Amino acid sequence: MHEIDDELYYAIDERDHSINLSEKGRDLLAGTAQDKDFFVLPDLGSEIAVIENDTSLSADDKQRKKDELNLHYSERSDRIHTVTQLLRAYSLYEKDDEYVVTDDGKVQIVDEFTGRLLPGRRYSDGLHQAIEAKEGVKVERDTQTLATVTLQNYFRLYKKLAGMTGTAETEASEFFEIYKLDVVVIPTNRDMVRDDQDDVVYKTKREKYNAVIQEIQEMRKINRPVLVGTTSVEVSETLSRMLKRVGVPHNVLNAKQHQREAEIVAHAGLPGSITIATNMAGRGTDIKLGPGIADQGGLHIVGTERHEARRIDRQLRGRAGRQGDPGSSKFYLSLEDDLMRLFGSDRIAGIMERLGLKEGDVIQHPMITRSVQRAQKKVEENNFSIRKRLLEYDNVMNQQREIIYSKRRHALLGERLREDIMEMLQEYIDILVDKYYEQGEIEPLKEAVRTNFLVDFTISPEQWQTIGADGIKAEVMKSAIQFYKRKEERLGSENMLMFEKMVVLQVIDEKWKDHLREMDDLKEGIHLRAYGQKDPLIEYKSEAFRMFSELLEIISTETLNFLFKLFPQVVHQEPVLPMRRPRQARPQQVTMTHESSLGMGFQGSQGTLDMQDSGEEPAPSRSHQPATKQQPIHVGERVGRNDPCPCGSGKKYKQCHGK
Repeated sequence: MHEIDDELYYAIDERDHSINLSEKGRDLLAGTAQDKDFFVLPDLGSEIAVIENDTSLSADDKQRKKDELNLHYSERSDRIHTVTQLLRAYSLYEKDDEYVVTDDGKVQIVDEFTGRLLPGRRYSDGLHQAIEAKEGVKVERDTQTLATVTLQNYFRLYKKLAGMTGTAETEASEFFEIYKLDVVVIPTNRDMVRDDQDDVVYKTKREKYNAVIQEIQEMRKINRPVLVGTTSVEVSETLSRMLKRVGVPHNVLNAKQHQREAEIVAHAGLPGSITIATNMAGRGTDIKLGPGIADQGGLHIVGTERHEARRIDRQLRGRAGRQGDPGSSKFYLSLEDDLMRLFGSDRIAGIMERLGLKEGDVIQHPMITRSVQRAQKKVEENNFSIRKRLLEYDNVMNQQREIIYSKRRHALLGERLREDIMEMLQEYIDILVDKYYEQGEIEPLKEAVRTNFLVDFTISPEQWQTIGADGIKAEVMKSAIQFYKRKEERLGSENMLMFEKMVVLQVIDEKWKDHLREMDDLKEGIHLRAYGQKDPLIEYKSEAFRMFSELLEIISTETLNFLFKLFPQVVHQEPVLPMRRPRQARPQQVTMTHESSLGMGFQGSQGTLDMQDSGEEPAPSRSHQPATKQQPIHVGERVGRNDPCPCGSGKKYKQCHGK
């Protein structure tokens, strides 16, 4: 029995794409960093309790110590997270497989299903930066999510949903469960005569690749075109190097040569043509067969590995034998392939051992093909359960998204915007009055209203008891609306609407962006609740509801603060001088002054928009004194250089007085 004597610093879980450091790994990193507490995070709850119970500290000192503790925790947490992401980048993400490095030094993700590059997309949670550091290119800043929606909920936005594809049958249950759509299989126009041969299985990848090269050479001898399908850029380039060594001319189509896709696919059916392609090439297209190819057996498809999804393999096979043309397909597998190694190799390896197969020997049997298909089905079911679970989480976000986007749409279109603002105002006043009315505090309520809305309202202790909380809410609401209307009269309805739109959109966009980041953080760690015998989904729904309620409250508060305390000033432009060609009139400019800057030397709108409840009209500021009206300058019609000179000489202007 073999004995493992290597140091085991971390463990890799390929199915979950995760990494866990061992005790030796932590000790090694802590020793390298010369910090034995490198991976020790302080217990925030107990540490804060100690600070709170320390009577020798003032309130400011307590707050300062809490801030230092939070900063210390954040730094250590970020450091541990960075180490974990670097380990993932080095151990789980291979260059030219999951990503490529472009000529301009950018790390671009490769779509595992199509083999195409995904420009503009980046791995989240610091993983993309870790890969950039691994490849020695410029580390870009982390991305911030501005909006998010799953494909499932995006498709649900459509009232009518339908589609057509050649590979939907294997996913029929998912289409029905997620979208309530049935899958109908339409018979082919012509009978399919393609010969789909059984899979052949080798022990190692090296034996498999050698067999693929031999198969290609055999097909080339009889002048049959061959399309070799690979699952990654790395495999396609490996096979390309092997074909070059044996002197076989060929074309390679992967994420690095996608510009030549149309040209390469157009020649893939010519006699003796050898094409190596990742999953993307020629999908859904008819590869036209050259003269005499149909008599030779048509296009031959060679698959170098089974994909996790059966529909991808069907798409590869479907590039041959289209429209009744002859063709054939054959998959070459090895026990080192990802699918076989993770899900289906134990049983097949046992069969090979019992049969006494040695290196280089091959096993081919319908039972093997069925075993591989069962492994694929197992993976598909696992992936479907993951997608279904993610959809359940996104349904929570989808409800929040609909509410926020409806408010944002009202602001963009101006519809119901005033009603939304009045609802925010009423809800905020209700909360404010309920808070102080229960405590019986009149003056603190007046001060709060004055601070929040710049409004004074008078109420006696007798009225406080007589009209009750509802009456007080009505009085405060009435005073706030009167102030708001006076402000609108000063600005004008059109400028007020523009001001409201700008404020509401800015607040919603900023706060929604922060909310998305917080929700990502919540989703990242909610699975840990399962250790406390709690359902993570139910906990996620509860936390999400609480956070969304806080978000709406923050949006209302900040929107009202801006609307009541910012004083826009309409700046009128000087009249545009009449010219030969009339220009488009410039829009009026709006500048804003915050209430806190009034009386501090800022030239703002305090003269024109300082609308307190006294009702007195303020004196106009110097900037609003009537200016001396400038007379327009009349300019005559301009003479062109090639026009006749106005002097009457008959010469062109450029040759006479225009010199």
